Amino acid sequence: MEKVVRDGKVAVLLSGGWGAGWGSWNEVDHQILMFHPKLVGMVEEGRHEEITEKWLKKELGLKGLFLGGVEGLYIKWVPEGTKFRIDEYDGAETIITEHDLDMIA
Repeated sequence: MEKVVRDGKVAVLLSGGWGAGWGSWNEVDHQILMFHPKLVGMVEEGRHEEITEKWLKKELGLKGLFLGGVEGLYIKWVPEGTKFRIDEYDGAETIITEHDLDMIA
């Protein structure tokens, strides 16, 4: 799996808006959607509108995706090797790391 790593942190794409999640609403190939360098670059450059069904099929070979969270995509930088999950509420995604969980032994 290709990922963008800078200063020991991995770029993870998340949906920040309301209504639909990005990776959480696209279970098929969701890791590609969260990590792919081309997508990360497009978000960094503010080119959200270019992330279309046609582009995803042509460039990444992905089809049948729900793209409702595209306009709210942002990058969260997570330290390499950190285990995490993505929680979603009404489309807004957040990262929960193993360190964030209040565990009882």
